[in-house]
Amino acid sequence: MKKRWVQAVQGNKETTELLAQTLNIDQSLAQILVQRGISSFEEAKEYFRPDMARLHDPFLMKDMDKAIGRIDRAIGSGEKILVYGDYDVDGTTSVALAFSFFSQFTAEIAYYIPDRHKEGYGISTTGIDFARENGFSLIIALDCGIKSNDKIAYANTLGIDFIICDHHLPGEELPAAAAILDPKRKDCPYPFKELAGCGIGFKLAQAYCLRHDLPAEQYERYLDLVMVSIAADIVPVADENRILAYHGLVKLNTRPCMGLKALMDISGKNKNYSLTDVVFTLAPRINAAGRMDHANQAVKMLLCTEDSLAQEQSLLINLQNTERKTSDQNMTAEALALIGECEILMNKRTTVVYHESWNKGVIGIVASRLIEKYYRPTVVLTKSNGLLTGSARSVAGFDLYEALLGCEDLLVQFGGHKFAAGLTIKAEDMDSFTDRFESIVAATITENLLCPEIGIDNEIRLSQIDGKFQRIIAQMAPFGPHNLAPVFVSHEVILAGSSFVVGTKHLKLTIKQQNSAIFDCIGFGMAEEYEHLLQPNRPFSVCYTIEENVWKEQKRLQLNIKAIKLD
Repeated sequence: MKKRWVQAVQGNKETTELLAQTLNIDQSLAQILVQRGISSFEEAKEYFRPDMARLHDPFLMKDMDKAIGRIDRAIGSGEKILVYGDYDVDGTTSVALAFSFFSQFTAEIAYYIPDRHKEGYGISTTGIDFARENGFSLIIALDCGIKSNDKIAYANTLGIDFIICDHHLPGEELPAAAAILDPKRKDCPYPFKELAGCGIGFKLAQAYCLRHDLPAEQYERYLDLVMVSIAADIVPVADENRILAYHGLVKLNTRPCMGLKALMDISGKNKNYSLTDVVFTLAPRINAAGRMDHANQAVKMLLCTEDSLAQEQSLLINLQNTERKTSDQNMTAEALALIGECEILMNKRTTVVYHESWNKGVIGIVASRLIEKYYRPTVVLTKSNGLLTGSARSVAGFDLYEALLGCEDLLVQFGGHKFAAGLTIKAEDMDSFTDRFESIVAATITENLLCPEIGIDNEIRLSQIDGKFQRIIAQMAPFGPHNLAPVFVSHEVILAGSSFVVGTKHLKLTIKQQNSAIFDCIGFGMAEEYEHLLQPNRPFSVCYTIEENVWKEQKRLQLNIKAIKLD
């Protein structure tokens, strides 16, 4: 797929030169720091050395006092507390954190995850009825609930209070809960708005410890869970999320909770994790529990305190992930066939596909696969409980949530954010929704947004790359949204040896520039570029990130190619 190369606007030259001199680093790297809002030694120190002491006061969050007060009352009077969460990675890590933390202070506590296939997303009537039947009078809801006004009202009639810990956008009217912790509510002064759901749970635990003068270790022990949620939910790796992700990775790589350690072991990678490794190795396995069976299995694994049980649970989840892969591949093939058979779909600005037998737990992955192929806002639907349930995914820069808001009258329910959402519609409204969604997207999306973009931080020569250059880049991690790994471009490079395809999809090559060393390169999913490199000594340009490749305990710098363009 053709991609747009977009080079970042260069920062102030004098600021860049002064910062390079102050930090004793290559000017190209100083330029990237300036582009990311870093222009002084103190700002650089804060960036390169994320400090837990710089976390915001949790009591700045609207209703935090109310939440702690209600929990204190419940624990003090022996009320039964139910920790309730979503079935994805953010939800299951949130539930594991909150349940484990508050279990230190009360035995009258349990957790509940809705069944994706029977109950659907968010707070369910079934879950509230479970609470009533089992005597729970307080529900702490994590990663969901902010738009469950009717369900919270129902709970209130039963004498059940809710504390909502959510990070999704609220509706115009907030639920009538005992407390609502959501930095995105309009009246919340909390200075950072982009915490993951598990991050909100972490702030609740932090606030409880501050209120009761408990040591920080009581909540910091869950940093690995928070980090996994940040990686999986693709929230900005900035401000508090950067601090939490940084220290969470340290914990994961040194003393992970027993469940995560077992999952790391069974995955075949048990050390040196980055956020990217978490996204592609741990997150899919944790998600697989809720996609293929029930997310309780994931929470059970994350709560393990015995090694044998942790290994048993991780094995089960790993098998579920294998099943998920097969289902994902089959459904994607069917979806591509449906689109290929429909010329009208081929010429649209959106993709909306439906098959009644598709697995509800996998349709979100299929939507992402279709975007990889067609790169346009996509909705994949299946039948569930007499309705059509769907997962929607967007392209970079386009606000999917706003587009769905324009279809709100055709939706039974929906929720999510700019890049991903879930929705439910009546079967008889599918055609109307498909037309309306296409109309809204076609009227608001630009041609540029329909072509994937490669953001380039700086142009450098290969001769600038050495061990020190790479070490500085490594210290810019963890990488993720709002702090992506720096992408460089180099022009007039030539092959320094042969290029060849690895497997069926990936490209291996070696390149050099005048007066430069020879660099090994890998281009994942770039096998189609092979034919372009058959002309000897033909110069070309490359976009790439720089990484350290470890093979048989030998470390070498390697360029991870993102795009190639013949000069």
